Amino acid sequence: MQTNTTANPESISESFTNFSAKFIDQLPGIAIGIGIIILGVLLGAVIGNFVRKRLSMRTNDPLMSRFLGKTIKVVFIIISIMIALNAAGLQGIAAGILTAAGASAVVLGFAFKDIGENFIAGIILSFNRPFDVDDTVEVGSNFGKVKALEFRYTKLKTFDGKDVYIPNSDVLTQPVTNYTEDGFFRWSFIIGIAYEDNIEGAKQTVMDALHNQPDVIEDEEHENFVIEDELATSTVNLKVFFWVDTKDFRRMALITKGNVVRSVKEALEDNGYYMPADIQEIKLYGGEKDFPFRMVQDTAEEKNIKGKTKE
Repeated sequence: MQTNTTANPESISESFTNFSAKFIDQLPGIAIGIGIIILGVLLGAVIGNFVRKRLSMRTNDPLMSRFLGKTIKVVFIIISIMIALNAAGLQGIAAGILTAAGASAVVLGFAFKDIGENFIAGIILSFNRPFDVDDTVEVGSNFGKVKALEFRYTKLKTFDGKDVYIPNSDVLTQPVTNYTEDGFFRWSFIIGIAYEDNIEGAKQTVMDALHNQPDVIEDEEHENFVIEDELATSTVNLKVFFWVDTKDFRRMALITKGNVVRSVKEALEDNGYYMPADIQEIKLYGGEKDFPFRMVQDTAEEKNIKGKTKE
């Protein structure tokens, strides 16, 4: 017995007619749904920008205002899509999306655990974080200026021009060093004087040089000072501590440090302090009594003779 699998043309035509009729009946709902999505996108953009500008004006916090503005826009788009599906008569699809989202939440939670962690960390950082835009920070081994806070990452611009994208979860869990939060940073360097020099006089000379530098900061909270650091091989090492403004950390702070080092060196020389280089001591072991060493100093006549010989 052979089964006839050939489709009946009348049944195909009837199915197509029914589908066309249902589609035409749903066209107004689909049009309304599309309009709702467009309206939701526009409202999300307008309200998101409004919230961002208002928060930026009130809190002077561009990172938080940008993050919340983007979040509001995304929430409006998602809500408008769900409303549009209901308006178009596609409640089954909307319910299926919600059911699938709930059922797959556990699976997706394991699959996209890092994404979820970074998103939640981004929300926490938008309200409570240790930096602002253009702050100079160090997160782990990354050092640079903060440029943006996004849903998944924080963007740093290093001082050699690299763009570093750090996951928000790392920013939240790792120690963050902020060099510019209060605008002050303490530099230090070591300078050596001869053993026969007066230590207190040298320290006072260094302090006078610090006072003459306009970009060096000193007040009740930020005190500059000089201490004896080490009795080295050929020098008494003094360690100089001084405070600088770090709002422009990498450039201005380094320029100030260079000016201080130069002025301290010149001040010590002008006041007669000697800053010797390392002295090397040579010892003879064994039966040697003499060291084969000879100093030669050419006279002017000898130099002229050597010069003529070369010619």
